[in-house]
Amino acid sequence: QVQLQESGPGLVKPSQTLSLTCSVSGATITEPYDGWSWIRQPPGKGLEWIGYITFRGNPYYSPSLKSRTSISRDPSKNHITLQLTSVTPEDTAVYFCARLGNGLVFDYWGQGTQVTISS
Repeated sequence: QVQLQESGPGLVKPSQTLSLTCSVSGATITEPYDGWSWIRQPPGKGLEWIGYITFRGNPYYSPSLKSRTSISRDPSKNHITLQLTSVTPEDTAVYFCARLGNGLVFDYWGQGTQVTISS
């Protein structure tokens, strides 16, 4: 069974960098054709795709966030990391990691972690 767990600070000050880790078990992040994504949901709003990293380690980002986003991985730990720089209160959201699997579906999700941007 594939399981994903997000972790990181729940409170980040404006202008700082948001850093999160997705720990994956039950699957290997280098398995061919699996993608590993970050998605967020601001309070009262819909889901927003942030970006993803391929099984080869190549990242891709939403155009609206590309300039501030970095997604990387550590295959030795089976971790996916997210860094979002220069954060503002508009970045307050529940942040999820998810696998893009068979049928081009986000088939496994973490439970999400709340990140609040506040001074």
